[in-house]
Amino acid sequence: MNSSPDSLDSHVDRLSGKRRPVVRLVVAATALGCILLLVFAAWFIWSSRLTQIRQTEVATSNVARMVGVQVETAMKATTMALANVVERVEHDGLDAAAMRRLQDHLVVLTQTTPELHGIFVYAADGRWLASSLSGTRQGDNSDRAYFKHHRAHRSRDIYVGHPVRSRSTGVWVLPISRRLDNPDGSFAGVALVTLKVNFFERIYDELDVGKTGTVLLALEDGTVIYRRPFDDRMIGTNLAGGAIFQAIKQNRVGSDFLVARIDNIERLYSYRRVDDFAFVIAVGQTKDELLGPWKRFSLLIGVAVLLIAATFAVFARKLIRQFIIRDRLDQKLRAYSYDLRRDNLGLQELAHTDTLTRLANRRRFDEVLAHELARAARGNTPLALILLDVDYFKKFNDHYGHPAGDTCLQQVGRLLAAQVNRNDDLAARYGGEEFAIILPHTDLAGAAAVAERMRAEVQALRMPHDESPFGVVTASLGVAALVAPMDAQDLIARADRQLYQAKHLGRNRVCGDDRAPAAESGGQATQ
Repeated sequence: MNSSPDSLDSHVDRLSGKRRPVVRLVVAATALGCILLLVFAAWFIWSSRLTQIRQTEVATSNVARMVGVQVETAMKATTMALANVVERVEHDGLDAAAMRRLQDHLVVLTQTTPELHGIFVYAADGRWLASSLSGTRQGDNSDRAYFKHHRAHRSRDIYVGHPVRSRSTGVWVLPISRRLDNPDGSFAGVALVTLKVNFFERIYDELDVGKTGTVLLALEDGTVIYRRPFDDRMIGTNLAGGAIFQAIKQNRVGSDFLVARIDNIERLYSYRRVDDFAFVIAVGQTKDELLGPWKRFSLLIGVAVLLIAATFAVFARKLIRQFIIRDRLDQKLRAYSYDLRRDNLGLQELAHTDTLTRLANRRRFDEVLAHELARAARGNTPLALILLDVDYFKKFNDHYGHPAGDTCLQQVGRLLAAQVNRNDDLAARYGGEEFAIILPHTDLAGAAAVAERMRAEVQALRMPHDESPFGVVTASLGVAALVAPMDAQDLIARADRQLYQAKHLGRNRVCGDDRAPAAESGGQATQ
């Protein structure tokens, strides 16, 4: 019935080796929250980028469509002017009077159409016949590409030539011409309308495509008519090998990020082909410029997200530190509790242990005997008590001294502790040289046998005792068994009477029950 702190040790070890689950939960929740925040921010930033690009595509597509409409309007006006001039010439003829009337008519047409630079009529040999530019006289224009084209082809369609410098004014113009026929169908000359290139410049410079954006108007073969930002040297340049014209070969209308051949700048281009008049229009906004606001916005979002994530991390770190501190304090408190309980067990053991023999003391004996009596009564089980007294111990003490007496008692105590080996059995120092042994679940015969074995073991120690008739230390033992109803005092009294009987009969013997035993030598128990 001894207590041990082994269970406390294992319990504290399990607690100290177990990590607090809430710490893992905080770490997991913080990591998951930061990851979700970063994923959402990345998705939001990427979606904003796509939205910005789509909005720019819509804007540049609308500008390209507007430019296309303006070009178509100008070309339709030009086509109508050419049709009017051709009809007059072929109807009225080429005599001087008809040419004077035509001259006045051309001036009126030019004044009512602001995009027109001039309207001209040339004879079959390239001579000037009429012009809307008053006071202007031209030489032979038969070397012009448009003149050669109409002379070589019988088609009555209009012909859009490459931009040229006007011989009359020196400005860049776009020649648009149509063939004149004689009544017999032979070549009679050319009707020419020239569009002002700077007319496009005045219109397109007002378009909002950013500081580094561009607007391109070119012929289908890649010849540049106008490009913003305007550069006089770019007019007439062929860009057929550029990225825009390669894209237009695949799609008549579209938008894409392309790198300009002229300045190697990447832009988002919206392009379209004006099929009826073989023009190509492209409107581009620089990638850096259109994504500039998005980059600044994304930077702010990114910084804000990182700050929030860092705040979460700092908060989680502080929270975890608090948990760790609490765990450490808890472990310390548990350790202190363990030490306290261990000390209490130690004190309890000291309070119930005889300091000399290390057996249970009288207090422990009284507690255990009361407990076992109650248990025996409940279970109707046997219970026995042995009282042992060292023979002639006072004479031993007087003869050998108190230290030797203490050693004698210690030897007897170790012997009893060795003999009492069942868990419920208890060996105790009852007082002085007297010892007591509680034997639960043991009847009188069994207890007498145990007592006889103890008597023999004490004698077998062969401790010299010159004041004893036996010459060695011996012991007398009294045995009593529980007879209901009986309390602790009754059982002790019965065992004590048996001990007294053993002493009365000459010591070094075992006596049990209340009947007077027969005198026996050799130390046998009497019943």
